[in-house]
Amino acid sequence: MKIGIIGAGNIGGNLTRRLTALGHEVSVANSRGPETLSALAEETGATPVAAAEAARGARIVVVTVPLKAVPDLPAGFLDGAAEDVAVIDTGNYYPQQRDGRIAAIEDGLTESRWTEQQIGHPVIKAFNGTYAQDILDRGAPQGSPGRQALPVAGDDPAAKQAVRDLIDELGFDTVDAGGLDESWRQQPGTPVYGNQGDADAIVKALAEASPERTAEWRA
Repeated sequence: MKIGIIGAGNIGGNLTRRLTALGHEVSVANSRGPETLSALAEETGATPVAAAEAARGARIVVVTVPLKAVPDLPAGFLDGAAEDVAVIDTGNYYPQQRDGRIAAIEDGLTESRWTEQQIGHPVIKAFNGTYAQDILDRGAPQGSPGRQALPVAGDDPAAKQAVRDLIDELGFDTVDAGGLDESWRQQPGTPVYGNQGDADAIVKALAEASPERTAEWRA
């Protein structure tokens, strides 16, 4: 499957490593240009491209850039993607630590709904509370006792299923975390954020979440 990854930090880099190892055709981009990705490309066999080209022909596109950088993504970067492309948003709002104040999110819009509005395409929220190293180290065969589970939120059932299937291939169970307006249950500071539990633990953590951001995660 053709997969485009925009962002080559910890999450983007490790997804590139795992997905190429699984045989997927991965194009990877960052904000500094494809020439800066030669080491990752040599290591993995992924194709380094400009951000505007990363989604070309892709069935799944992963947007894994700092939230403040989302408005700077190239206009129309999804135009060349597959007609049924599923877009994964791994983003988190870190107002004090990185992103500055984003008024709409402070006023209650979920992080991924804001991202969706910026890029003009529905997104599926996944991997945002996952440790990057877990992507490399904690995958396990389907049915393994205690297999780590990831929450997945989104409004498009087909896109959500495509993402859940991919996560299963990576070695993790998934929990349907509801629609995108429920994705606050995955935001920083919630019980599921960074949770390495199995599906039952993730269901419990999602249920215990509060929509009220703690002081650490507000501007």
